[in-house]
Amino acid sequence: MIKGIIFDYGGTIDTNGIHWSEVIWQQYLAAYVQISKEEFREAYVHAERTLGKNRIIEPEHTFHRLLELKIAIQADHIATMGIEIDESTRETIVEGCYTQVKETIEQSCKIVRELSDRYPAVLVTNFYGNMPVVLKEFSLDKYFRTIVESAVVGIRKPDARLFALGVEALSLAPEEVIVVGDSYRKDIFPALSLGCKAVWLKKLCWEEEPVIPGAEPTAIISDIAHLPEIIEKL
Repeated sequence: MIKGIIFDYGGTIDTNGIHWSEVIWQQYLAAYVQISKEEFREAYVHAERTLGKNRIIEPEHTFHRLLELKIAIQADHIATMGIEIDESTRETIVEGCYTQVKETIEQSCKIVRELSDRYPAVLVTNFYGNMPVVLKEFSLDKYFRTIVESAVVGIRKPDARLFALGVEALSLAPEEVIVVGDSYRKDIFPALSLGCKAVWLKKLCWEEEPVIPGAEPTAIISDIAHLPEIIEKL
């Protein structure tokens, strides 16, 4: 019987299964940035590594500010390829991403609220150290017993210890906990290795993630709206 839930954040609650690279790429296209997807992906990876290695995101930064910094790092890297993205276009990309996330979270929030009324919930996420501010920004802060954030605890997914901290925060046995995430490698497999159940929110991934035989997800869904009925059956 399920007694508690661990949610991933990025790619799960905020985009409903769409990898963040795809969210941003669509806004590049909408802004008519003349760049190939391969060039964009290089810039995306560069920005993520830069943010991971350097303290650029501060604890007080909102998600809007995070997007501004992330797009700026991408654009500066793209400039080294001889492609300039002016300030107005950068702002257009940021606003497009932010609007999409805000609209998606309004829908996801209904599911999170419904489930958190029935089960204690914890957030386990690879994030930049400002997760509490972001949750408050989107009125999600009241639904989680605690936040286990990679930049704060010094452990990143796919390390299963991050999820172990989430299970510990719930004061439950792993088999009583279900994990919900958008990545098989970073969310589903680590959760299953601990003995948790795991629901893979799979819609638009960075790349195909093969399932390891013997470590199949408890369920695969394409919309977070399907989560309550899945949990009800377990």
